[in-house]
Amino acid sequence: MSDATIHHAGDRKWTDYFTFCTDHKVIGIQYLVTAFLFYFIGGALAEIVRTELATPDPDFVSPEVYNQMFTMHGTIMIFLWIVPAGAAFANYLIPLMIGADDMAFPRLNAVAFWMQPVGGILLILSFFVGAPQAGWTSYPPLSLISGKWGEELWILCLLILGTASILGAINFVTTIFKMRAPDMDIHSMPLFCWAMLATSALILLSTPVLAAALILLSFDLMAGTAFFNPTGGGDPIVYQHLFWFYSHPAVYIMVLPFFGVISEILPVHSRKPIFGYRAIAYSGLAISFLGLIVWAHHMFTSGTPGWLRMFFMATTMLVAVPTGIKIFSWCATLWGGKLQLNSALLFAIGFLSSFLIGGLTGVMLAAAPFDIHVHDTYFVVGHFHYVLFGGSVFALFGAVYHWFPKMTGKMYNETWGKIHFAMTFIGFNMTFLPMHYLGLQGMNRRIALYDPQFQPLNQVCTLGSYILALSTLPFLVSIILGLVNGKAAGRNPWRALTLEWQTTSPPSIENFDEPPVLWAGPYEYGIDGEPRDEDSIEEMLAEVAEMS
Repeated sequence: MSDATIHHAGDRKWTDYFTFCTDHKVIGIQYLVTAFLFYFIGGALAEIVRTELATPDPDFVSPEVYNQMFTMHGTIMIFLWIVPAGAAFANYLIPLMIGADDMAFPRLNAVAFWMQPVGGILLILSFFVGAPQAGWTSYPPLSLISGKWGEELWILCLLILGTASILGAINFVTTIFKMRAPDMDIHSMPLFCWAMLATSALILLSTPVLAAALILLSFDLMAGTAFFNPTGGGDPIVYQHLFWFYSHPAVYIMVLPFFGVISEILPVHSRKPIFGYRAIAYSGLAISFLGLIVWAHHMFTSGTPGWLRMFFMATTMLVAVPTGIKIFSWCATLWGGKLQLNSALLFAIGFLSSFLIGGLTGVMLAAAPFDIHVHDTYFVVGHFHYVLFGGSVFALFGAVYHWFPKMTGKMYNETWGKIHFAMTFIGFNMTFLPMHYLGLQGMNRRIALYDPQFQPLNQVCTLGSYILALSTLPFLVSIILGLVNGKAAGRNPWRALTLEWQTTSPPSIENFDEPPVLWAGPYEYGIDGEPRDEDSIEEMLAEVAEMS
């Protein structure tokens, strides 16, 4: 059946979600479901790691298996969970938010998705030939001696996933700039679109550098060259520079889409316009730029000259300025609002508190003397997870609850959603907050054997990880109950003002049966560029309620 026929054939069939479909909504859900499958795999590996660390001796798995577990856990969670989950919401929402009928390059979009499971399967296959043991950073010379074929499959996986990210970024940028509704200028489009512009810029500028590093590492591994192998005259520090030139921006590639998500959730569920629309929009671009010039703060112990440490210390601390602008604006949005403490808003507030802790410890790590003291300790592990789990996963779950009615046409189960939040918040903080103290006391990361004095706090962390793992059960219950017998959501259950809520739930195949009306949106400025007053906001909300 041709695309033209499909577009007028009514609702999508369930089989479309298992085929090469070019509908951006189908692709978005394909991304999301696939990402969650890998999340469950990566989470299971994390539980193996934490179970091993419940005791000081390597008595649950061998040290070699432990190394494989944390290497695969980190790789899956970053490249097959958080990054694709951000792409899932971008694929689903961007055309709907800007009034377009699809992405600019639908077939390229489908190709980018189908590279995800291919890369993921390659990574899982490495278990059968000796999974990589060098960590998700894969530093040489360790990566050159820790298992040839497993390491090569790891490299191929990342090259495929990186290519998919580049294809997606090209699509997002082109769609946002070329397919907006006629009345929508850049200052009236949703903040999620601004966040994806900043994310896409980082992907396009940094991912090719990682690809170059991985290709050269592959030559060292398979062809015996010595680009990074010190035994042949190579320099492993060059690999570190190339790797971190991508992998620090990768942190923002993971969190910037969810900054955009939070900017959409908070005004809707606090019944207030977003505070500081333009400040949030441009601070995202500032984070994107600064993210490219801070990479060597990961290398303060790699022989970095003192003058260079000072530069990267200053630029790293400077990132806190645009990030602080966002947090201030989000808190100001909540201040005085009519808060609807449903699951979406609870996860958004959980994001704010968790990411704030991660940001504060990030400023601490930006200081070279402190970073040298806690380098490769559990303080870094705690900071890393407060930034990525607190800054991505909390917002991701909030996004699932916020847009679930739009994607399915049904409401999720609110009671189980709140239980999910409570277990996630408690389990997350029990798992990762004690790690900061462990790091300050000198416990090294990436080891299966540690000093017995650290056992009590490690047992707290392990118990927290079990609670965090169990929190996925109420999430699944909430979603499944919503799918099976959730009440009809209608077009706009949240009385939101962005364009995706003007079409049916779920949207029709061509998105809009009639041209959408450009509301001023839940922002401080209307489409005429003038600040809005409370009366105009109330009028819009009343009209939206009548439409819904």
